[in-house]
Amino acid sequence: MSRGRSAGRPGGARAGRSGAAPGRSAAPRGEAAARVRTNRASSPEAVRRDRVRAIVEPVVVAAGYDLEDLAMSRAGRRHLLRLTIDADGGITLDAVAVVSRAVSAALDAAEESGGVLFDGEYSLEVGSPGVDRPLRLPRHWGRNVGRLVRVQVRAEDAERRLTGRVVAADDEGVCLDVDGDEQSFGYERLGPGRVQIEFNRLDEVTDDDLDEIAPDEDEESDQR
Repeated sequence: MSRGRSAGRPGGARAGRSGAAPGRSAAPRGEAAARVRTNRASSPEAVRRDRVRAIVEPVVVAAGYDLEDLAMSRAGRRHLLRLTIDADGGITLDAVAVVSRAVSAALDAAEESGGVLFDGEYSLEVGSPGVDRPLRLPRHWGRNVGRLVRVQVRAEDAERRLTGRVVAADDEGVCLDVDGDEQSFGYERLGPGRVQIEFNRLDEVTDDDLDEIAPDEDEESDQR
């Protein structure tokens, strides 16, 4: 029997002093940072997330979708597993329901075979990316052809921020229409793209998209 529920939706710290203790040498910053990253990567929660992803992702892919994000959190003994899926043409409520059932069955089967994934009950939420999702991969850009995007472009000696409409995108790069001038960029030159909301084209934006819009990080830093 499943212990989870699936739901779809489009003390004081002591201050220390830096420096090596007497008779000991301080590790280089790079080595210390690498140890921190290694410790985080091997933490129990990271290991649990990797195990869950290894079960979930093949199920999502087999259903014909991409697993864009997997997030796990907990409140007391209850775990919350959030999956973000996407596909060419977008995600429908029927797709959310199909993936939710398939993932729930796969997780239950994994636990019944002896692999404990969650200490206690869990809830499953499956949804699609909002317009605030950064465009990082070629498929992200390809699924936003026709939309206005703001992006940081890297050059040899400087960076510049531009806003343009996505004309085309493939595995090599993206073509943007910037004020009537079409410009092509390889992905290695682009930072994460941010879709811009156009109030004269709100009929193309869903209510879920509007609910999930987050302030642009660049704009927040400019205001500060």
